[in-house]
Amino acid sequence: MAEETTEYTNVTGEVEKTVGIENLKVLENIDVELTVEVGRTEITIRDLLRLNEGSVVELDRLAGDPLDILVNNTKIAKGEVVMIGERFGIRFGEIVEPEKRMESI
Repeated sequence: MAEETTEYTNVTGEVEKTVGIENLKVLENIDVELTVEVGRTEITIRDLLRLNEGSVVELDRLAGDPLDILVNNTKIAKGEVVMIGERFGIRFGEIVEPEKRMESI
């Protein structure tokens, strides 16, 4: 009888695993917004109104620092800008642990 219980548990585990994979497949086609953040700063409205072509705004990040990669405004990684032909791309570096990502939601 113990053998039947073990088989039942194994079958249940396989069913749960299959259901979990099917649930993930449902999410695969959902669009999310991926943003790469170079840096941030705070300025007054007066300074904002004075900006024009050629203005430079200093950001809170040093040149060469990794950039933040966000999905739907949640930081998921750090990365660096790369060139892919004539376009910019982002190379993922340090990935934020899933537990820490969940804390920020």
